[in-house]
Amino acid sequence: MAYRYDDDLEFLESCKDEDLEILVNHLTKDKDGDARFTEELTMNENYKKYYPQHSKYWREIAAEIQCFGGNTFATMLRGGKGVVYKEVLCDVCDKLKVNYNKNSSCEMIESYLLQKVLIDSLDKMSPEERESLARELGMNNTSAITAQALIGSFQALFKLGGFKSYQILVIVANAISKALFGTGLKFATNAALTRIASVLTGPIGWIITGLWTAVDIAGPAYRITIPAVFAVATLRLKSKANEFNF
Repeated sequence: MAYRYDDDLEFLESCKDEDLEILVNHLTKDKDGDARFTEELTMNENYKKYYPQHSKYWREIAAEIQCFGGNTFATMLRGGKGVVYKEVLCDVCDKLKVNYNKNSSCEMIESYLLQKVLIDSLDKMSPEERESLARELGMNNTSAITAQALIGSFQALFKLGGFKSYQILVIVANAISKALFGTGLKFATNAALTRIASVLTGPIGWIITGLWTAVDIAGPAYRITIPAVFAVATLRLKSKANEFNF
């Protein structure tokens, strides 16, 4: 296993050990907490030397993602190097039927992936949950609001970009992280965001539960790469916290 330089994973170097813990645990253990037979990370000398100081062997963590995303035989021919992260990300998006542009940045493609989970979760909401979410978003005439109206509002919000869009993506990413890994990342937040998160967490959890079933059917590689991509997307959002003073 060898790290292939990947501009889209270099940010992992600046991540905190406690945040990388989620990714390391996922790459080395299955959802029942048992050791993965296919992982190589725990056999790496830097892992043995520095664990649990994950930031000291971030390249090995990145290499593990790259290798899980590549065909085993092809990886051997590449001298133990896997594929770049964008290839893994696009493969996951194709599998989950995400509408995206392959020429977009990884950050934007990850945003499309998170948006799809959010939009799919809106259909799972009760009328009361939709009304509560619309209220928290500051919308007028929230009574009997439809999923389509909320979808339109979110799509408009994401098109504008900026801080509000970032906040919603953080909430979605953390809800996904809690559903997949049992924990999220620690962000500074306010009461309004906490209320929005409380409305979204349940429906997003149902979406992820259904997704996990589909992943089990899809095969062992996707059981690793799909959650890993969600974890990387969450870490990338966390890394932007200083930019947004969040």
